[in-house]
Amino acid sequence: LCCQCGVPIPPNPANMCVGCLRAQVDITEGIPKQGTVHFCKQCERYLQPPGTWIHCALESRELLALCLKKIKASLSKVRLIDAGFIWTEPHSKRLKLKLTVQKEVINGAVLQQVFVVEYTVQSQMCEDCHRIEAKDFWKAVVQVRQKTVHKKTFYYLEQLILKHRLHQNTLRIKEIHDGLDFYYSSKQHAQKMVDFLQSTVPSRSKSSQRLISHDIHSNVYNYKSTFSVEIVPICKDNVVCLSPKLAQSLGNMSQICVCIRVTSTIHLIDPRTLQIAEIDGNTYWRHPFNSLFHPKQLEEFIIMDISRVHEKKKGAGAGARSNKHTLAEAWVRKTSELDTDQQYFCCTHLGHILNPGDLVLGFDLANCNLNDEFANKMNPQHIPDVVLIKKSYDRSRRQRRRNWKLKELERDREATDTDDERQYQDFLEDLEEDETIRKNINIYRNADIPVESDTDDDGAPRISLAEMLEDLHISEDATGGEGAEMLT
Repeated sequence: LCCQCGVPIPPNPANMCVGCLRAQVDITEGIPKQGTVHFCKQCERYLQPPGTWIHCALESRELLALCLKKIKASLSKVRLIDAGFIWTEPHSKRLKLKLTVQKEVINGAVLQQVFVVEYTVQSQMCEDCHRIEAKDFWKAVVQVRQKTVHKKTFYYLEQLILKHRLHQNTLRIKEIHDGLDFYYSSKQHAQKMVDFLQSTVPSRSKSSQRLISHDIHSNVYNYKSTFSVEIVPICKDNVVCLSPKLAQSLGNMSQICVCIRVTSTIHLIDPRTLQIAEIDGNTYWRHPFNSLFHPKQLEEFIIMDISRVHEKKKGAGAGARSNKHTLAEAWVRKTSELDTDQQYFCCTHLGHILNPGDLVLGFDLANCNLNDEFANKMNPQHIPDVVLIKKSYDRSRRQRRRNWKLKELERDREATDTDDERQYQDFLEDLEEDETIRKNINIYRNADIPVESDTDDDGAPRISLAEMLEDLHISEDATGGEGAEMLT
């Protein structure tokens, strides 16, 4: 019989029934039944004392471990058998833990008990988010500059940064006249960004640091670091004039070349022979050259007659030729001079897409004043009259049927003008025309614009649906959101 209530029971060391034993002894005494968890709304992380912030999904192992650590000292006197979450509303700011513990009580009897610990989720801004909100609290800045009129390389660079998620550690991104400034809370993040830039675009960098404060007792120095990254001032569709030494080292290319692409190297093509070459950043800074024209100086020509050149004899020591282009000889006339008989003869690398009557954009070298140290020393017979750059299409029609879009970096902008919008449209058209650049960029489908049939196609290049990604819109509450995925 139980020594307290007299109920018949199986024999046990305490000689008490379970009800009387629980009434006499509470093994959860000293274990707190309530607690507090700190949560940052901005970055959705929980504070793990003393100073670590970690990402935890609701009802995940990581969050369970974080809650148990808060009562770890109190659980040292009992044996933890089981722990789990009791479901609460995600927006309730409450976390409930159901714990099962065991402890040896009177005369060696082992008592097991289940109880609930409730945690209140309190909002607290973490240091990283505090610095982001302050905006001026930075320890390193990366200044990216390119001394060109056109920003095509910057638009390409922006998409690479978004794809590789390198903008996540920035405190602030500021757009200025000829570049971008990236602010960071640590020098390591800034150095990582500089390494990325040097591996993706031809550039050179310099670094400096300024002493802000110095603690003589603990010998701690506080520096602000500045990294200056200069991108080569050459963009896609630029006509350049190489130095004789550089042209010879690239397989006796013509000095007048067209830049067809800028990736980690500058891709050049000789419109007379289809010879191609790649110039990296180190080679460029040893033998610098400039663009002969600005994109605003492009003129519209009409193809009067064109004939493909199937066999072109290679010169001595000539390098590789492009397989994606076709060499052609063309007679062209400016659309502004249609009432005259003035025609120009030129060789072009666009023979695969041009036909008589097509409109094409190019540069007029015959009637321009070239101010370039290498071009002025060239034999005038070796300078072509016209260099054709790209086929011209109806821009407004291309914009209307463009059923895709790109993401942009969130940045502080200076006053934007219509020229920036025109340059951005040029970049989008380049993406449609160049598949090689497209592979490095995330392109998202624009559901607002319906897919047109190809019956009214005017031949302008387009991006296929297979190359587009679906743009995900995830709207969640700060603590996970209703219907958010719970990791177990």
